[in-house]
Amino acid sequence: MKALILSHAHPAFSIGGAQVASHNLFRGLRQIDGWDAAYLAGVGPPMARHQATPILAVPGAPDEYLYWSDDYDWFHLGTRNLDDLTRHFARLVREVQPDVVNFHHVMGFGIQAIRAVRDAVGDVPIVMTLHEYLPICANHGQMVKARTGALCSRASPADCGMCFPEIGPARLMRRELFIKSFFAEVDAFVSPSRFLLTRFADWGLPRSRLVMLENGLDGGMPAPVRALPPGGRRNRFAYFGQLNPFKGIRVLVDAVTRIPADTWGDSVLYVFGGNLEHQPPDFQAAVKDLFKVAGRRLRFMGSYKSADLPNLMREVDWTIVPSTWWENAPVVIQEAYFHGRPVIASNIGGMAEKVRDGIDGLHFHVSNPESLAATMTDAIRDPGLWDRLHRGIRPPTSAALAATQHADLFTRLIDRKAAGRAVTPMERRA
Repeated sequence: MKALILSHAHPAFSIGGAQVASHNLFRGLRQIDGWDAAYLAGVGPPMARHQATPILAVPGAPDEYLYWSDDYDWFHLGTRNLDDLTRHFARLVREVQPDVVNFHHVMGFGIQAIRAVRDAVGDVPIVMTLHEYLPICANHGQMVKARTGALCSRASPADCGMCFPEIGPARLMRRELFIKSFFAEVDAFVSPSRFLLTRFADWGLPRSRLVMLENGLDGGMPAPVRALPPGGRRNRFAYFGQLNPFKGIRVLVDAVTRIPADTWGDSVLYVFGGNLEHQPPDFQAAVKDLFKVAGRRLRFMGSYKSADLPNLMREVDWTIVPSTWWENAPVVIQEAYFHGRPVIASNIGGMAEKVRDGIDGLHFHVSNPESLAATMTDAIRDPGLWDRLHRGIRPPTSAALAATQHADLFTRLIDRKAAGRAVTPMERRA
């Protein structure tokens, strides 16, 4: 059996949860007897396109390819360059001859790539792995109100029209129907969180096609627990991730500044984050101002790569995930648990699902710096809290196990296609 795995970006060029998860799956499948895989990732400027084709090989990486595009329609999740899609993309799919195709995003390719796969290789199973809410929400897939920043619980053309009055509910309804017309070709939708699957079920995707499978993590060697000096405390906190308006960095730094000095003592917040320079100017200014207010309590360490994580974790006791939107299944939570670090997280979405409050981590009220400050204060003052939570941590799903679980799903879909029969309720429960 052979799978074609597609991602909007390659982890060698862009760090992010979806690309890491998809590449781990690609490598894991190739380790399973009877399975092979190819990997196709999106790429764009500043990388140059070949004059004759948008398909580029990844040097030194057999069966890994890049698909160059720069004409993506963010509103419709589509591409305006249908010529490249129907000629070059489809030709590569035919050459790979996959038995199953797994999209981890349509960004860059365009949602029309789903039908291009169907036209190229016929009735092979198509699987879509959902990483956020882009098909549902035109506001960057965040399900956050565009004008107020309030959390949005359910999408509808009327409600979405209030976020985007310049677009209007009628055009938003046409967008939804356009996306769903391509999703009708998808045989299974996979997500690592039940929360996200519930949102897509509410949006209208058939529940019989929704499958929960964890992303696999390849974490390297676990970092040892930080050695404490005599009388030392578990008071080293860390933020890992992008610095954008939805990740809660302002909530976190604000919380740090609220903790009394006699409680904070020699505590430290490490910020490992990048891409601040690509954010809106007002957001950049607000974050930089907060960094100044935090002073010596905060150490801004800049961006990092996955390979750096074991070494960075050596100085960390707690990982904080303060996102202000409904995260799906942040890789940073898996990484923290792989290294045995309890997580302090917002109490919504996939974060609340993955972090068990009082068992392997702590919750705080989303977007509330006072609540986060109180939670961090408990972490600093209670000498036994870290040990209890550390003992409650379960190892995350490994890349090898996730690949095996995906291979089982792919095999079932291939067999059902061959048999030409529908999925029964009993099979869905199994």
